[in-house]
Amino acid sequence: MQFSKEDVRKVAKLANLELTEDEVQRMAHDMGEVLTHMEQLSSLDTTTVQPMAQVLFEAPATASLREDTVRDRTLLGTEDALRNSALSGSGHFKVPRVIER
Repeated sequence: MQFSKEDVRKVAKLANLELTEDEVQRMAHDMGEVLTHMEQLSSLDTTTVQPMAQVLFEAPATASLREDTVRDRTLLGTEDALRNSALSGSGHFKVPRVIER
C-alpha cells in the first residue's frame, strides 16, 4: 500500500515535527511497508482462533491479575503537591507552552 510524501508531511505537521526531504521519503517508504504488512495480516483467516482476554503474561487461561485495592486513603493537599514544583501559581502547576500555533 502506498503512503505518500504528502501523507507523511500531514502527519509530521500534526505531530509538530520538522522533517528533511530525505526523512519524508524514508518515512513514506517505511509507512508503506507497515501498511502492506497490516494488509497481509488482515487477509488471514482467524475465524477458528479464540479471542484472548489477557495477553500481559504467560499463564493458564484461568489466571487473573490481582484486584485493584486502595492501600492508603491519605490525600495529598495542594500545598504539598506544589511544594516541589518548578513553577506554580494560583494553586496550580505551571508548565511551559509547547504548542506555538
